[in-house]
Amino acid sequence: MIKANQTIEGVKQLVKSCYQKPVTVKLNLGRNKFITFLATVDGIYPSLFTVCPEDKAFLGKTAYSYSEILCGRVAIKLATQVKTV
Repeated sequence: MIKANQTIEGVKQLVKSCYQKPVTVKLNLGRNKFITFLATVDGIYPSLFTVCPEDKAFLGKTAYSYSEILCGRVAIKLATQVKTV
């Protein structure tokens, strides 16, 4: 279901504000299944954006479209807890 208070341009601005910063990505896989992981927004393109997970269990970059955020399949927000080494 599309959230009425957001637009594609608003989502693009949200993703641009998270560029090269640690974010928390939450994926809705359906049937009450969710995956949450820490990542960094690596690339911003006209119709999609890419994230690079910090966990080595995930292989490589993953691309998502801005409409997936509008529909609720993907949620991103700035990470509140940054890993320190």
